[in-house]
Amino acid sequence: MTEPSHYGEPVVSERRADVSVLRPGAARGTPPLPRAEVRETHTAVVMFVGDRAYKVKKPVDLTFLDYTTVAARQTACEREVALNRRFAPDVYLGIGEFSSPDAELPEPVVVMRRMPTERRLSQLVREGMAVDDSLRAVARLLAAHHARAPRSREVDEQGTRDALSSRWEASFAQVRALSDDGAAPDGVEEVERLVRRYLAGRRHLFDTRIEQGRVVDGHGDLLAEDVFCLDDGPRVLDCLEFDDNLRYVDGLDDAAFLAMDLEQLGAPEAAAFFLAEYGEYSGDPAPPSLRHHYVAYRAFVRAKVSLIQARQGTPRAEAAARRLITTAVRHLRVSAVGLTLVGGLPGSGKSTLSGALADRLGVTLLSSDRLRKELAGIPAEQSAAAGYGEGLYSPEWTNKTYAALLDRASTLLSRGESVVLDATWTDAGQREAALRMAERTHADLVALHCRVPGETTAARLTTRAPGASDAGLDVATAMAATEPPWPEAVRVDTSGSLESAVVQALAAIRPHATSQVPVFRRPYMEPD
Repeated sequence: MTEPSHYGEPVVSERRADVSVLRPGAARGTPPLPRAEVRETHTAVVMFVGDRAYKVKKPVDLTFLDYTTVAARQTACEREVALNRRFAPDVYLGIGEFSSPDAELPEPVVVMRRMPTERRLSQLVREGMAVDDSLRAVARLLAAHHARAPRSREVDEQGTRDALSSRWEASFAQVRALSDDGAAPDGVEEVERLVRRYLAGRRHLFDTRIEQGRVVDGHGDLLAEDVFCLDDGPRVLDCLEFDDNLRYVDGLDDAAFLAMDLEQLGAPEAAAFFLAEYGEYSGDPAPPSLRHHYVAYRAFVRAKVSLIQARQGTPRAEAAARRLITTAVRHLRVSAVGLTLVGGLPGSGKSTLSGALADRLGVTLLSSDRLRKELAGIPAEQSAAAGYGEGLYSPEWTNKTYAALLDRASTLLSRGESVVLDATWTDAGQREAALRMAERTHADLVALHCRVPGETTAARLTTRAPGASDAGLDVATAMAATEPPWPEAVRVDTSGSLESAVVQALAAIRPHATSQVPVFRRPYMEPD
């Protein structure tokens, strides 16, 4: 399905006239009406007169819509009113008519309340006004609509992994077709690679979203320009009405449209705040990776539209496209699902670093020490100390523990959750099993090897408080004597401060990290 080219469509012409003198009583000193205005896009003409707005569809055929007959325009007007009343029932007043002596049929017109332009969300953001309360109200409105929106098999079909993949691929083809030589603009090849890798391993995630009822008949075109922040609550206008399939979206995708638009207005913190509020009101357990993916998707669609406008000669459209592609790349890099192995001998600081990384990245932490005792049915803090290779630390128990560790990680990765695995990783076979699992789930694997001088290990193991790990200095010494090399791992010196070790690790995990991307955090946890 081809995305519509009206996404983010700017005003292409505007005519104004002061008709306040036409208002009865104006000469007697009563307050004048707002200035009359006319705004025109590629599909409609909107006339603002007094406290009303009148929207007339143009008799155009744009392939994705055909308004060349009065009957078609009548149907389009009726659908626009019906669909938009879901979000702003007191704004869309109904259908009127314009008549002309030389017209065979009257022209249908959408009649609306005129909204105050100074209360547009986009204008408030540009002026640096505080908008948190307004964004919270919009998030609540959107989540409430999504909760009561009807579900159906037809709606669900648009939320599958393959349906989203098809929309991405159609946009890739369209962007390449816009180039005279078929070459993609800078950044597009990376977008293609990252999108395909993410989608390839996430079928389970999208199937789960459908099972949870997260795919809805939404707004479909949620721009800050069409949100008005009034004293009695927000009014959200101009939903996508001409193609139902493009309005059948994951609710998070619907919300991500506005988040993307807020970023383009220079307000990434507001974007992150809005998505966090939407997540709260909707009770949506979506992983951060999916939020970033949908923001990237909306940015790329908008970039495609800007490239079309650039071909048509619209000023600054090409620069806007480059900006939007860069936005898509940033979010896709952050959305990449990752498996981080944090290994090292007892006393190397691997567990401390693992916890700090999971907290900093907002991802799930799985610990072999805790899982080993869970499998044995004993509390994590209960001692199971034994000699090297004995008891719960025998080869059989160790193999069982690592197999369960990778199995749980595989499930999480397929759901779009990045994972940190805290274990010694001294066995080459277990490392290879982790690599194969990462390949199956199309996850980016990074291995970190924590190292400290022997005297530091001894000092730590003789002074640390009891915990999930039972290894003492004798076990650590025995393991050190047989520890094989781990050449593919990034060595992390954990003998200094924790922050220093975290910085070293993050440089390996997120080499393209940027503070310009909103952070969608979830607290790290181990699954029940």
